[in-house]
Amino acid sequence: MKTGLVLEGGGMRATYTIGVLDVMMENDIVYDGIIGVSAGAIHGVSYKSDQPGRNIRYYKKYAHDKRFMSVRNMIMTGDMVGKKFCYEEIPWKLDIIDNETFKDNPTEFYAVCANVETGATEYLKITDLRDPLQMEYLRASATLPFVSKIVEAGGMKLLDGGMTDSIPLKKFQEMGYERNVVVATRTDSYVKEAENIALASVLYRKYPNFLQAMKDRPKMYNGQKEYILRQEKEKKIFFIRPREELGISRTDADPDHLEEIYQIGRKDMERQLPLLKSFLGLI
Repeated sequence: MKTGLVLEGGGMRATYTIGVLDVMMENDIVYDGIIGVSAGAIHGVSYKSDQPGRNIRYYKKYAHDKRFMSVRNMIMTGDMVGKKFCYEEIPWKLDIIDNETFKDNPTEFYAVCANVETGATEYLKITDLRDPLQMEYLRASATLPFVSKIVEAGGMKLLDGGMTDSIPLKKFQEMGYERNVVVATRTDSYVKEAENIALASVLYRKYPNFLQAMKDRPKMYNGQKEYILRQEKEKKIFFIRPREELGISRTDADPDHLEEIYQIGRKDMERQLPLLKSFLGLI
């Protein structure tokens, strides 16, 4: 039975996910496949490269750096998150990703992106982070609308995968992953409300399919949460999520706040570790 790890995004809320993943890595828990959305995809990379501690280390060190994420970046380049700094300097110079381990690890890895032209979801396999196209796919998965330029890669126009498939459990099940662990960054009680898409209607007026996906996003997200909770109740998945709202914004870069959320994720995973091992058949 193939095991899968499904990672929701959430910007800096996903610092919670870093804590969860680090405890898993420290306990040598491996999966047949990983699928990540937005920040979930970013953090899943260090899981496949087997580098516990890497994500929280560079987030605390660089997330408040204007080159990492800032209005200044957006004014100068059109992207709030700095492409060169985040996807070139950090992984290859400042806190190096172990790409050889990433490539050698048999765990399959998928980044989720929204196709702006079709309004559909792209599930893009990542095997080599030194491949510029694959790194662009990873970047696209975490490229938010409104504050970023559309990423053009592989003949597609792409943005944040959370716009069309926020928690891709069903997709992984369809792909043959039968025993899945889902890591979310919102509580059970969270309900996504309808958003005002007036600005989107202007910025993305050339892409009616993407606009419709943005309108449908609350229904999509809330439906996914209901499905996940049913799957958990039926003991078909293992679901990890915060018990209380994390109290951190998508863009909060305060190192102390990041450490606090990271520790919440660690403690939640440590508390549930025996149950997770049992679910995966490790004990």
